[in-house]
Amino acid sequence: MEEPDFWNNPERSQELMKELKSKKDDVEIYHRLTSQMEDMELMIEMGYEENDPEVIPEIQELLDEFEASFENIRMKTLLSGEYDRDDAIVTLHAGAGGTESCDWASMLYRMYTRWASAKGFEVEVLDYLDGEEAGIKSVTFQVHGENAYGYLKSEKGVHRLVRISPFNAAGKRQTSFVSCDVMPDIEEDVEVEINEDDLRIDTYRSSGAGGQHINKTSSAIRITHLPTGIVVQCQNERSQHMNKDKAMQMLKAKLYLLKQQENAEKAADIRGDVTEIGWGNQIRSYVMQPYTMVKDHRTNAETGNVDSVMDGNIDLFINAYLKWITLSKKDQEA
Repeated sequence: MEEPDFWNNPERSQELMKELKSKKDDVEIYHRLTSQMEDMELMIEMGYEENDPEVIPEIQELLDEFEASFENIRMKTLLSGEYDRDDAIVTLHAGAGGTESCDWASMLYRMYTRWASAKGFEVEVLDYLDGEEAGIKSVTFQVHGENAYGYLKSEKGVHRLVRISPFNAAGKRQTSFVSCDVMPDIEEDVEVEINEDDLRIDTYRSSGAGGQHINKTSSAIRITHLPTGIVVQCQNERSQHMNKDKAMQMLKAKLYLLKQQENAEKAADIRGDVTEIGWGNQIRSYVMQPYTMVKDHRTNAETGNVDSVMDGNIDLFINAYLKWITLSKKDQEA
């Protein structure tokens, strides 16, 4: 950074600044862990010397804090994928279940935004479509932050909710589904050949959370890649041209990842692909009645505290997925 030509290439400079911050954060966590360990050892010694069992709860509290910090930095070491450090683009689509599923989509959107906020990440809405009666029919948002894709790739798949529906006058239990698609925001220009004849480009009027400043004109863009059926859309930017550029960037990234998956012959990295949004395809179930439980069907990680999960505390499932996918890769290599 002290080199006179450091800022001549702003993009490269920003990358180095981000890398420096990441390394500083790691060193800071290491020093904090070392300090916590020393504090615990000191308190244990004092407890023995004074034969004072009242220090045990305080030591336990320090230990819990130490283990949480240690687990977070350990998980970071598992993020070694090519695009794990990138921002994440997340799309939620309400599936089977009508209004109930739209409400479920809005609950998941809240869950992810609260998780991102707790991590210090920024959320930017790219596309938003309200449900007909309530909730969200679909939403695409970008999570800006280091390793955002590395963490959120665990969420790709169908999420199932079981509860007594507030939209059902009979008070019956209802099951609804929402699909979650996650892709990295690949900043570099990936080499993907796209035939213009394979694209259908539609414009529409922006609406909802992402389009307050542009909803007077049809500036939102939807691009359909006809051979694959991939659809991307963007309404957040201030002009049709900018929305098209962002949508094309998203399409290129999706096609590039699809090509990688095909080359890998659908190996372990492709687990959790979004299929039909309904029965038998869910990666995770959220049960609110007749009992409370959230269970991930890939890793078997589960908790009975549904409220905590819906408030954004999903690191239990993200960490379990990272361990699971790492072990799966090791098994395949063996």
